[in-house]
Amino acid sequence: MVLPLLATHTEKMIKVHLIAAARPNFMKIAPLYHALAATDWCEPSLIHTGQHYDANMSDAFFNDLKMPKPHFHLEVGSGSHAEQTGKVMMAYEKVVLENRPDWIIVVGDVNPTIACALVGAKLWIPVAHLEAGLRSGDMRMPEEVNRVLTDRIVDLLWTPSIDGNENLKHEGVDDNKVDLVGNIMIDSFEMMRAEIESDHTAESHGLKSKEFAVVTIHRPSNVDNEQTLSEIVKQLLAVSKECQSFFSNAISQPICFAPALS
Repeated sequence: MVLPLLATHTEKMIKVHLIAAARPNFMKIAPLYHALAATDWCEPSLIHTGQHYDANMSDAFFNDLKMPKPHFHLEVGSGSHAEQTGKVMMAYEKVVLENRPDWIIVVGDVNPTIACALVGAKLWIPVAHLEAGLRSGDMRMPEEVNRVLTDRIVDLLWTPSIDGNENLKHEGVDDNKVDLVGNIMIDSFEMMRAEIESDHTAESHGLKSKEFAVVTIHRPSNVDNEQTLSEIVKQLLAVSKECQSFFSNAISQPICFAPALS
């Protein structure tokens, strides 16, 4: 995973902005931040857009992942898709104009991903997309819109799997811009392996390894349609006969299981 500009060492410290937009992306940014911070040629900065701002949704993750406080905090907060995207663009542009990076690295498929990629593209700053090329094929998903548009305007696409390369090739993306780097969540897991293996939360609840499942179905495409939700619940009920299933607190949309269970 090498930025073209960084292939040859120079005396100039390369400034890289890492966009830490939302909870899932904190875990993806962490191993990359630590790797870049350990070099003698890169000056990485964490840009927290503020999409997830609650202490349990933000600070706790930064602490667990041993990352410093964000170098820049945009404090955008919640809002509609348009509000979040627009606010991030306006706030991040001000940061970039005063602290112009050599590269911007965006991650995943949240609204700040496309917003910060647009800022970079319009200001002629190279942008790399970590976790590029993933597709659901459903353009009704806000995340799918963000993925497709981001991959059209960035300069470097880091894919997690071969299907990502195939999707980008099908869309006509230049092969020279695509680099298969693997799933960075594996790096996150290895970075936290010792803490994970020494944790006894499951045992404290009387659970045995590999005998329970954690469930989250928070995506609107899963919970906003009664027929879809009913089918998911039926499958979970079937699984629960063989394996205890627990819902995580990541269920963020207000949903009601009563109709699905009836």
